[in-house]
Parts: sequence; C-alpha cells; structure tokens
Amino acid sequence: MPLHPLLLLIAQELDSGRQLAHHGSSGSRRLIVPAGKATAAPPVGPALGARGVKSIDFVKDFNARTATLTPGTPTPVNITIQADRSFTFTIHTPPTMWLVKQAAGIETASGETGRAAPVATLSAKHIYEIAKIKQRDEHMRHLPLESIAKAVAGSCRSAGIAVVP
Repeated sequence: MPLHPLLLLIAQELDSGRQLAHHGSSGSRRLIVPAGKATAAPPVGPALGARGVKSIDFVKDFNARTATLTPGTPTPVNITIQADRSFTFTIHTPPTMWLVKQAAGIETASGETGRAAPVATLSAKHIYEIAKIKQRDEHMRHLPLESIAKAVAGSCRSAGIAVVP
C-alpha cells in the first residue's frame, strides 16, 4: 500500500536531515506530577533539563499553582517549551482511574476483568461526579456530560469495578 503523499513528503524531509517548520516552539512534554510535591528529580528534571530549561523554575510555579489541591494528587501537566527556553504549562484534572479508585476506596483495580467478582462498586452518582471533574479539562469541555460519564463507566468496568444505578 503506497504512502499518503503528505506522509511521503514528511518522510523525505526527515531523511534529508532538514528540519520541519515549527511555530516558535521547541517542543512539549506531558508529565504526571504529584500536586504540590514537584521536585527537580525524575520525571521533571530529566524531561526539562534535556531541553535546556531550568527545572527549579517549573517546580516553583507548578507547586504554587497546585497548592490548593490535595498534596500528592497525580496531576497531568503539558509543558510547552519555546525556542528561547522559556516555557508555559497547562494543568489538567487527575487521571480518570485515580479518581475512580479514590471514589471506590481501593488501591489497585482488578487485573482480571469480567472473570471474578467486582473488586468494588460505584453508584451512577459517583460516575457523574467524576465526569463533572473531567469535564473541566479543556479538551473535554465540548463533550456532553453523559458521554464523559459513559467513558468513565467503561473505565470502571474494564478495571473490574461494578457500576450500579
């Protein structure tokens, strides 16, 4: 099957050693960092240090912006690094499975989906509350709450957590 012409062009540019055009951004990194407890240790230090960014600057800003969250909450963050080594970052809501496990009061989900008895049970109200939290993320604002709730319920089922009305 032949490559799409655009993919072929990109592959040729990569093979020739030319850089693809970018819009002033040197790159971006997606990390999950504990709220209020960011340090220059991995994963933050190596991810930013490789791009020439002082990780201590990110750590101070991140910890200040997540001071209102429960310390240690895993917080996804998108860091955009500019060509001049400055950066901006966007903080997202905690991962869905972390919220589900907190609501269910469990440490780990089931490794055997559908084979054994559920490891926990959540009500539809729990699912909708988690969906409301997830709807705050910019990439989910356009989605109806019902669709997000269905996705959360699907995550629960695949983790061996029963959802009851």
